[in-house]
Amino acid sequence: MNFQKVRLSAGLYFVGVPIGTARDITLRALDVLASADTLAAEDTRSLRRLMDIHGVPLDGRKIIALHDHSSQGAIEKLMERIGAGQSVAYASEAGMPMIADPGFEIAGAAQKAGYSLTSAPGPSAVVTALVLAGLPTDAFFFAGFMPNAKSARQAAMEKIKDIPGTLVFYESPKRLAAFLSDAALVLGADRRAVVCRELTKKFEETRRDTLQNLAQYYDGHAVKGEIVVVIDRGRSEKISSSGLQEDLQAALGAHSMRDAVDLVAKAHQMPRRQVYQLALALTKG
Repeated sequence: MNFQKVRLSAGLYFVGVPIGTARDITLRALDVLASADTLAAEDTRSLRRLMDIHGVPLDGRKIIALHDHSSQGAIEKLMERIGAGQSVAYASEAGMPMIADPGFEIAGAAQKAGYSLTSAPGPSAVVTALVLAGLPTDAFFFAGFMPNAKSARQAAMEKIKDIPGTLVFYESPKRLAAFLSDAALVLGADRRAVVCRELTKKFEETRRDTLQNLAQYYDGHAVKGEIVVVIDRGRSEKISSSGLQEDLQAALGAHSMRDAVDLVAKAHQMPRRQVYQLALALTKG
């Protein structure tokens, strides 16, 4: 046994569970699952299986089902238990609750009632894909699942195409080729992207290319499994050197060199080092 029973105060505990490999669970998550007075889960069978793998006994506890289709009564029952001094642990089927998974309703109910809400954090497909993609992570936007309909999907992409950060999406295998085709059309055919499939599992796969090339590849290759698509931020094709210089001179007149370089590099979506070299040339001249 790699867990220990601990005394938990009354409240709601979100538990992060593996997105694939069962051994990715944290020791603290096991402690919470072993110690909570009440267990709730998006998928009761998957949580029971995970607990069996790690030797965490139910000790007479029943796992309460709580998912998108649960009644308000299920949430009220859990709130009553917290109100009676119990600790309630909730786990999604995979990953972290609330990250494209249920949890919002029960979190809101607990906060409204003034109950404690904390988390035993664990794996997340979003963060795992960002790490493997190798694209900038200083700023990113998680868009979740795009709409099913083509027109609605393209409209949704139009709204986020200029966000100055890496874009992260969840997608189903059946819609992957259509998603990539729309992304190439709306976001730019040459925009770099990475398709991550079956993260942490036996058949994990990561494919990097332009959106256009990825769309063409997956149009002819059927895939299975859980998929995360990571897309590089938009970058200006052409930048006016005179406009850059004017902006930099204005910034240098109002800020320190460091702050001016930071502001202009972000505004023009350029490497800071390149803008810094130009700033040095301007100040020396």
